[in-house]
Amino acid sequence: MIETSEIEITFHEDGAHTEARASLTLRGVTFDGWGRARRSPGDADVPLVGEELAVARALSDLAHKLVEAAAEGVDDHRGGAAPVGT
Repeated sequence: MIETSEIEITFHEDGAHTEARASLTLRGVTFDGWGRARRSPGDADVPLVGEELAVARALSDLAHKLVEAAAEGVDDHRGGAAPVGT
């Protein structure tokens, strides 16, 4: 079986800050990750760098939430805590 899902990433920028939200719907359940990057006042204004960092953090947050959900699913089926590593 092959299934395809897409991750939607949205940005919000306000000068020195870039926020990203990564959203994934998997079998009817939506997971959201969030990340933020801040530009130091002395750094050059290069929006792509802030976007990349914010997205990386949002995807990392999303990955952690997916691992937690998988561990809970295993717990539910085993009847106890499951050792799910990251």
